[in-house]
Amino acid sequence: MIGRLNHVAIAVPDLQAAAAQYADVLGARVGAPQDEPEHGVTVVFIELPNTKIELLYPLGENSPIRGFLDRNPSGGIHHICYEVDDINAARDRLGAQGARVLGDGEPRIGAHGKPVLFLHPKDFNGTLIELEQV
Repeated sequence: MIGRLNHVAIAVPDLQAAAAQYADVLGARVGAPQDEPEHGVTVVFIELPNTKIELLYPLGENSPIRGFLDRNPSGGIHHICYEVDDINAARDRLGAQGARVLGDGEPRIGAHGKPVLFLHPKDFNGTLIELEQV
């Protein structure tokens, strides 16, 4: 059901410093910051030959990333994102197997302009999973 790894998301306490580290120290191609108000984050994508790294920074006081950074002040891996062909079919199949979809269960448009869903980390070994329709 799941396809390729789309990205690994890392919450960071300083978006500019993290982006500069990937560009200057690691020599990666770094995109421009992109505000995602519906998700409460500002993101920067790092393009790698085989996947992407998504740097996450809180956007607004109610950002879910703010709570993550309160618990993990240095930042850290927040979630991993897998691609799926049909997000509704994936949601239905996972639900039938007992996996919990966060929120109201309806896909929302993610940072790539495509439908996404998040799966409860307690159902996947403590890892928050994002599914993105491609």
